[in-house]
Amino acid sequence: MPSWEDVRRIALALPETTERPSYDGLPAWRVRDKPFVWERPLRRADLDALGDATPDGPLLGVRVADLGVKEALLADDPSVYLTTPHFDGYPAVLVRLDRISLSELTEVVTEAWYARAPKRLAAAHRADQEPTNA
Repeated sequence: MPSWEDVRRIALALPETTERPSYDGLPAWRVRDKPFVWERPLRRADLDALGDATPDGPLLGVRVADLGVKEALLADDPSVYLTTPHFDGYPAVLVRLDRISLSELTEVVTEAWYARAPKRLAAAHRADQEPTNA
């Protein structure tokens, strides 16, 4: 099971990422002051909406590229990805840290960074990540 330290390590390895507490004092990671992943405990309204389906482990809020990506993640693995009415119409999902693999977490955090990073910064990072043909 990945930990908050894993989230921190993955996020801070991405260019121009900073860690700053969110408005409720919990960890959040930003690229050029745009949040892309954050610790997101469930609130009373979330608990009421989820009812018996309420997960009991740690949750990571993750920004996604668009609502289509959100729907695809939710459909692909509902044991890992979930949402609440709070996120209706918003391109973000909640990720159960106790159910995701480290490799998938790395991919989700990286894609969240790409969704929020300025286009030139994202393009430069993608170019740096491409294997070189030597």
